[in-house]
Amino acid sequence: MKLKTAISALGAMCIAAGAATTAAHAETTLQRIQRTGEVRIGYANEKPFAYTTPDGTVTGESPEIARKIFAKLGVKKVDAVLTEWGSLIPGLRAGRFDVIAAGMYVTPERCKQVAFADPQYQIQDTLLTLPGNPKNLHSYADIGKNPDVKLAVMAGSVEFGYARESGVKDVQLLQVPDTTAQLQAVRAHRADASAGTALTMKDLAAKAPDQVEAIQKFTDDPKHTGYGALAFRPEDTDLRDAVNKQLHAWLGTPDHLSTVAPFGFDKSNVTNKTAAQLCGG
Repeated sequence: MKLKTAISALGAMCIAAGAATTAAHAETTLQRIQRTGEVRIGYANEKPFAYTTPDGTVTGESPEIARKIFAKLGVKKVDAVLTEWGSLIPGLRAGRFDVIAAGMYVTPERCKQVAFADPQYQIQDTLLTLPGNPKNLHSYADIGKNPDVKLAVMAGSVEFGYARESGVKDVQLLQVPDTTAQLQAVRAHRADASAGTALTMKDLAAKAPDQVEAIQKFTDDPKHTGYGALAFRPEDTDLRDAVNKQLHAWLGTPDHLSTVAPFGFDKSNVTNKTAAQLCGG
C-alpha cells in the first residue's frame, strides 16, 4: 500500500512538473502575433474613433493608430471584429480579438477588467440636440434639473455614469447600442438630447444638419475629460508594454498628427497622462 502511494505521489509530481513546464513555455499573445504577423482588433461603430466605411473598410483614429503601432512591432495584418460597444470588454476577455481599438476611455472601473495602454488622446463631451437647443441644455446638470428631459446614451459608455453623477435619473436615460441609434433617438423626438464626445456629436450633426445640432457651449466637470486608449487582456501586460514603448516614441510626431488629422484630432488632443494615473494606481 505504501509503495502504491509513493508511486501515485511520484506520478502526480511528474504531471504537475509537466504542466508547469508547459505553462512556462506557453506562447503569449505578443509572441503569437509577432510569429504570425497578424493581430485582431475589436471595435464598435463610432465616428471618428472606429467605424466601417460604405466600401467595408475599417478606419478611424484608433484602428489607424493600431495599424501604425503594430507595424512597428512587425505585425503587418490587422483584422477587425465589429461588435456593440457594451460587448467590447467581454469579447476581448473571451478571446474574440486581441485588443480593443475603439477609442475606449480609461476609467478605474474598466481598469479592473482590462490592461490599458497609455492614452492616445484627450477629449471632452457635448450634447446633440434639436436645432436651436429648445430645452436650453448646456450640461448634464441641466438635464437632471428637468425631469421631463430624456437623454440618449450608448449602453456601457462613460456618459451614462456622468449623467447619473450629475443628478439625471435612470428614467430619463435612454440606453441605445450605437451612435446611429443616438442620432435617430433625437431625430425621432424619443430623446431631447444625446451625449457623447464632441467629435462624435459633431459628426452626427453633420449627417442631418437641418434636424439636429451639436451644441457649442457645454459645461462639464473637468474630471470628465476622456482619455482614450487601446485595451488588452489583463494577462497580456507584455503586449501592452511593447505597445506603450512604441506609442511614447510616436505620439505627437508629424506622422502621428497626419495619421489622426482626417478624423478631427490635432496637437491639442495629445496628452501625457498615463493609464496608471487614470486607473488610480
